[in-house]
Amino acid sequence: MKRKQMLLLMLVISTVALSACNNKTGDSSPSSSVESSASATATASGTSEASEAADPFGKYDQAITINIGKAVDPSDKSLPAGDTPENNEYTRYIKENLNIDTKIAWTAANGNDYDQKVNLSIASNSLPDALVVNDTQLRQMVKAGMLEDLTQTFNDYASPLMKELNDKTEGRALQTATFDGKLYGIPGISVQADGVHTMWIRKDWLDKLGLEVPKTLDDLEKVAKAFVEQDPDGNGKKDTFGISGPQSGGQLYATFLTQTNNTFGFDPIFSSLHSYPGYWLKDANGQPAYGSIQPETKEALAKLRDFYSKGLVDPEMSVRKDATEPVVAGKSGIFFGPWWMGYWPLPDAIKNDPKANWQSYTLPLDANGRFNAHMPSTTHNWVVVRKGYEHPEVPVKMLNLLVRDEGPKFSSSTVNIANYPLRVVQAAVDESEFSAQALRDVLAGTKQPSDYANLTEYKLLKNDLENIKKVKLEPYDKLDLDGWNPSADLGAWSRLYSLMVGVPYYTGDYDKVYSLIYSQTKTMESRWANLKKLEDETFLKIIMGASPLDDFDKFVADWKKQGGDLVTQEVAEAVQQ
Repeated sequence: MKRKQMLLLMLVISTVALSACNNKTGDSSPSSSVESSASATATASGTSEASEAADPFGKYDQAITINIGKAVDPSDKSLPAGDTPENNEYTRYIKENLNIDTKIAWTAANGNDYDQKVNLSIASNSLPDALVVNDTQLRQMVKAGMLEDLTQTFNDYASPLMKELNDKTEGRALQTATFDGKLYGIPGISVQADGVHTMWIRKDWLDKLGLEVPKTLDDLEKVAKAFVEQDPDGNGKKDTFGISGPQSGGQLYATFLTQTNNTFGFDPIFSSLHSYPGYWLKDANGQPAYGSIQPETKEALAKLRDFYSKGLVDPEMSVRKDATEPVVAGKSGIFFGPWWMGYWPLPDAIKNDPKANWQSYTLPLDANGRFNAHMPSTTHNWVVVRKGYEHPEVPVKMLNLLVRDEGPKFSSSTVNIANYPLRVVQAAVDESEFSAQALRDVLAGTKQPSDYANLTEYKLLKNDLENIKKVKLEPYDKLDLDGWNPSADLGAWSRLYSLMVGVPYYTGDYDKVYSLIYSQTKTMESRWANLKKLEDETFLKIIMGASPLDDFDKFVADWKKQGGDLVTQEVAEAVQQ
């Protein structure tokens, strides 16, 4: 009896002490203010107070401060006078709804500048409370023990909608940030169609020259040649070319590490020959093999080399500062890109030429009549939290707010959503395909907008359905440019044209090719940059005729010797785990 009384006394003392500690932090969220005996009993039995009382949208009684690293776009002019990346409508919205003060520890321009700033923070062990990182940075931070374990935090605080979006990836998104059973980052979730590059072509040029949409590589060559030689823009000058290519520093194709940053690359040309450079595939024996060193890739390089030598590809490819220039200027007839080209660069293209009827097709096809697509990972970046930050739930709650309100509240804002602190895309992986189908069904009269009222995971669908008849003219099944009214609402047109014209699901059934892995192995951390540089320089020189085609064989040998064989072994081990 005395032993039981002593245990009960210790339990009461512990509960009081815990309550006092929580009050000292100034966190009066439900997770720190529960004082009932029921909560004490739950804690004593091994269940955390947070899991009993966590509120994904709970507003703190006293302000909580979070210091973040922030990527900013120097060219962004959307912030009104007086607003800053630290103080704008989004940060004020967070303050109003959650009582969270967002402070920026440092800023850096998007891209390499931001990555360098993150890398410096890692090297100096001076992380802000939270920031957005890439795969390599995430792994470095986990290895160095810099990050807070978010497993329980996510379970307790992630909103039902955020969890539903993760569930749609069948666990793949959360797995990307899980190490030894612990979650160390909140994954961004991208629309699956973002990584599928289709052929965009000037259909008005085809019609003027009496040509059909090219289905095969041979057809593509004939059409590109006609675009060069037959004056499709009608200005009496030989100043057009067939196919756009990547700009200076751009990617020739998607890779397993960067699957969605290859706009104006040649992915569909490679895949039509069953070449998947930059991806890890299974060979004939079921073992991992790197796509860039396969014979099919040499064949694809030979075809691109032939196209370039005949003047069918932009002669300024790889040195042009902006690959969109010839598209906007009406000098290019074909390029390869994802579904969202209606956002960029097509609005500028149709301003210069209202007849620029860019249409998208899942072409060219392979010898079996199939279109093959490089498929992306669901996740490319993560929100991470510094180990020891007192309120690891704060970034989760900020993301909950973004996921809930981006569509209904933020979509009408003129302020770039990139100004939202700690933003990573949180989308349903099938959002584009689902939305495009819903739009077609409503236009056809088989469904009503009210049929989609409760599908909150498709955040922009309500606005899409409200806007479609504003910019789409009858007949509703005609998708050529003259079947639209962009001037009615250019912003709405950009999205809706992209969905209905660009989403690959609607331009033909296609085969999906995934990389075996989308992250780095140990040896890659030290050697991959040099291996990739060797690959990029060799392939570009071959395509542009600066090196002979047989340099491909030397590249394969060098790649293997300089670490490729060891990397391949590590990939095999990673796949087997």
